Amino acid sequence: MWYRLLADLIVVAHAGFIAFVIAGGYLALRWRWMPWLHLPAAAWGAAIEFWGWICPLTPLENQLRAAGGAAGYSGGFISHYLIPLIYPAGLTRGIQMGLGAAVIAANVTAYAIVWTRRRTSV
Repeated sequence: MWYRLLADLIVVAHAGFIAFVIAGGYLALRWRWMPWLHLPAAAWGAAIEFWGWICPLTPLENQLRAAGGAAGYSGGFISHYLIPLIYPAGLTRGIQMGLGAAVIAANVTAYAIVWTRRRTSV
């Protein structure tokens, strides 16, 4: 039971990290130090998508599920949990490239707003 709980916590942490990668730039509107945490996370999230890597949290989750007697899954977190919700046909390389581009676009937009607000407030 503990292994399944830990695997579920990893899923929650993974989803939180993805949300931070996508929208964390907007936190820089509130905290000036946030880009120091967010930009490396956003770069990692985009790299995962562009190069088709699997996040290290996915194998960890699978190991915990296997240790708890459940079956793991192949592929990555996005292809297993998110893509079935958004794209039922499955994850293709083109979709992955689009997701990477969406991460970059969301963050360019966020930091453009941050930069504009900081420039006008000085």
